[in-house]
Amino acid sequence: MLEARLQSQQRSSQNGRETSLWSSGFGMKLEAVTPFLGKYRPFVGRCCQTCTPKSWESLFHRSIMDLGFCNVIQVKEESTRFRGWLVRRLCYFLWSLEQHIPPCQDAPQKVMESTGVQNVIPGRAPGGAGEGQVPSHVKREVQHILGHIQAPPRPFLLRLVSWALLRILNCLFLNVQLHKGQMKMVHKAAQAGSPLVLLSTHKSLLDGILLPFVLLSQGLGVLRVAWDPRTCSPILRALLKKLGGLFLPPEANLSLDSSEGVLARAVVHAAVEQLLVSGQPLLIFLEEPPGAQGPRLSALGQTWLGLVVQAVQVGIVPDAMLVPVAITYDLVPDAPRDTYHASAPLGLWTGALAVLWSLRGWGCSRRACVRVHLAQPFSLHEYTVNARSCWGSRQTLEQLLQPIVLGQCTVVPDTEKVQEWTPVTGPLLALKEEDQLLVRRLSCHVLNACVASSAVMSTAIMATLLLFKHQKGVCLSQLLGEFSWLTEETLLRGFDVGFSGQLQCLVQHTLSLLRPHVALLRVQQGDLLVVLRPGPGLAHLARLSSEMLPAFLSEAVGACAVWGLLVGRVLPEGPWELQGIELLSQNQLYHQILLLMHLLPQDLLLLQPCQSSYCYCQEVLDRLIQCGLLVAEETPGSRPACDTGRRRLSAKLLWKPSGDFTDSDSDDFEEAEGRYFRSRATRSSCCGS
Repeated sequence: MLEARLQSQQRSSQNGRETSLWSSGFGMKLEAVTPFLGKYRPFVGRCCQTCTPKSWESLFHRSIMDLGFCNVIQVKEESTRFRGWLVRRLCYFLWSLEQHIPPCQDAPQKVMESTGVQNVIPGRAPGGAGEGQVPSHVKREVQHILGHIQAPPRPFLLRLVSWALLRILNCLFLNVQLHKGQMKMVHKAAQAGSPLVLLSTHKSLLDGILLPFVLLSQGLGVLRVAWDPRTCSPILRALLKKLGGLFLPPEANLSLDSSEGVLARAVVHAAVEQLLVSGQPLLIFLEEPPGAQGPRLSALGQTWLGLVVQAVQVGIVPDAMLVPVAITYDLVPDAPRDTYHASAPLGLWTGALAVLWSLRGWGCSRRACVRVHLAQPFSLHEYTVNARSCWGSRQTLEQLLQPIVLGQCTVVPDTEKVQEWTPVTGPLLALKEEDQLLVRRLSCHVLNACVASSAVMSTAIMATLLLFKHQKGVCLSQLLGEFSWLTEETLLRGFDVGFSGQLQCLVQHTLSLLRPHVALLRVQQGDLLVVLRPGPGLAHLARLSSEMLPAFLSEAVGACAVWGLLVGRVLPEGPWELQGIELLSQNQLYHQILLLMHLLPQDLLLLQPCQSSYCYCQEVLDRLIQCGLLVAEETPGSRPACDTGRRRLSAKLLWKPSGDFTDSDSDDFEEAEGRYFRSRATRSSCCGS
């Protein structure tokens, strides 16, 4: 008993000393480290110049880059039309009353009168009512299906939820940042008259509530959210419908020859068409819900996007503006892991308990930051026209790799042809095969834009440093310099960061957010030692550090390609000094990178469909040269690359006619045979990648 009491006293004293370190701002004077912040902040989120050149020019101006950020949840007296001491105490309530909620009554009669539903009715009621009349049982079926999809939004309930959500978000987060320039681009696209379709990533169950609140506060009206019916209970679905939610009816997933499935799909098409005609903005999640197993790209999200694509192709609306959206958190305030990973859907009371759990567990000292990213909108009609014109002849993955696997071909295949990563299997709401391919390519393209515009948060940088570079601990003074270094490397690769301020305050705030997984120990030199706590918290840090992968994915693929070439040339029992081995040809590197591209899942690489494999191989090679893992070398006896005096221009022109598409950039694979590189990698750098 005495030993147990002594151990408990030691633990309590240690916890007391650690608590004093956290509360006193580390209790030490640190050497000032000049961070990279403020020198260069890339403006991310530009649309693809290849697929949508007109949208790239028309919806952007360089002046919007300097507009800065706004905190969406910061509502003061100036945010309302009234002034006075009472307004300062009721500003949240007055702000929610002043929000403009346009009338968005759903029209069941228009859905009933739509062409698609009218074409299905004769098959459902043969020899039924007279001409021009719809049988009563068919009306009831249509109303039942429409009730599964949507309900008229209630303005009073929307204002009440906005007021409550504003108070909850101010308790959960320090701020919810939104770039004013990005919001200006979205407003400009909305003024063009085409409906807005926001295509978003899905990091948290809170996304479907937070994003409509943000856009409502910015004057875009009620956002209709396409929810996953598997994640919500019937009571919660009924509430979300009254807030503008949309749900796909279960009958829509039936086979093509099922009469119930045909009618359900016709009603869904008509409902989406009426929503687009009325100009209401629509939010679709392109990622699976958090915790879901399987591919990253959501099949349900592609289904809703296919409905929008088909409505534009049929001519129901002349065009739709697509807006890639991403939302990033310092820490995701979700329910406990056993709650939202369970197979049972999330109920109303479960969601309320999750909110109370988050409010109790976070507290004022652990409030995190949120960044909402709205990329540059682009025209769906423009993308469709340009994408179809660039398809040409396609080769499947099997057609590309079969000659190499069978040993019939040793050269790199023609990578300029489009690669079909996944075969077209299964009907996507009875779309044509060509339309299914268009929806898949568009989904990959938009998800790539969402990930590229996502900012890297401070917790992701800190988790990466502690988990992969300093697993045994690191001094705080050294951690400050490496935090600034990794921030600079992230910005140099064209990715924005979701924080700013003094370096010491940033590190202190980040470590306080990761306090359950990190311990601070005072050492004799007056410094602090930051050590990871063993346990299940390491898996949480691994999920946070995965947000850094898109910024360094090219280097990781290239390092794995170099490793694959070198591992067969070094004896297992011999010394592993990679700097003195033979040269690596550029053609071999291209070949190895290409095979890795075929091996890795598409959800990980997220390549743009308009980008050829050769361009990606060259990008990976440039990144390896830039970071110093490869150094260009001239082979003995070869003509230097800069010697162009003896090159015969008649043999090969330095230019090509603008209309000549017979050749492509894949010819550079043949030119790369004389280019060699020497690796400067070590075993640790290759294995770390």
